[in-house]
Amino acid sequence: MELADLILLCIAAFAAGLIDAVVGGGGLIQIPALFSVLPEAAPATLFGTNKLASIFGTASAAVRYARRIDVPWRAALPAAIAAFILSYFGAMAVSLMPREWLRPLVLVLLIAVTAYTYARKNLGAVDQRRFHGRKDMFLAAGFGGVIGFYDGFFGPGTGSFLIFMFVRFFGLDFLRASVSAKIVNAATNLAALLYFGASAHVLLATGLAMAVFNVSGSLVGSHLAIRHGAGFVRRVFLVVAGVLIMKFGWDTFY
Repeated sequence: MELADLILLCIAAFAAGLIDAVVGGGGLIQIPALFSVLPEAAPATLFGTNKLASIFGTASAAVRYARRIDVPWRAALPAAIAAFILSYFGAMAVSLMPREWLRPLVLVLLIAVTAYTYARKNLGAVDQRRFHGRKDMFLAAGFGGVIGFYDGFFGPGTGSFLIFMFVRFFGLDFLRASVSAKIVNAATNLAALLYFGASAHVLLATGLAMAVFNVSGSLVGSHLAIRHGAGFVRRVFLVVAGVLIMKFGWDTFY
């Protein structure tokens, strides 16, 4: 690999880490960069390298958030455990079915989530500080498992779906939802990485170099989110969701 190509990947990793730390969606930047720079590599190898670069940034954001923000563990932990398990199986399913089947469904879901969030101006503005009982824990595990499988199998939009889930169904504001989403996303990244790593589908040196920049971007992103609060996270969420809709629309119909 040329030095210029590695620099491009590291810049993309920094931008991905920054966006991912706020609302998720870093894969929008990092995955196309990998496919562009390494067109001869197997898709599974590029996805595995992406997971290696991403997990450090996602984990560092989760730790930074957890030190500053009260984490709703009774919702976040069951979701993370279920997501970890199902993400591994999602990664296993990569070679069994075409991802193109998912694009129309994901596009519809993204439009619905974005439209609902935009229409409900106060959604996620104030944290309800709700006690999460056993029913909520099972609900979190169910949602976490489904989204975890999706992240292991495909991935784009995972952070947005997780944040919306925690805001809409668990009464969190956008900032605490982002914290919870990072914890779950770190679990899904780890599970998928274990599968890809065991299958030798990871470019170790490239992934680790990108990880350094992904972490740097993650630190900047989490700082901005903590400093500017739930309103800032909501605005970035809507922007990233809009970009995801345009990308999925283009990939689906063109």
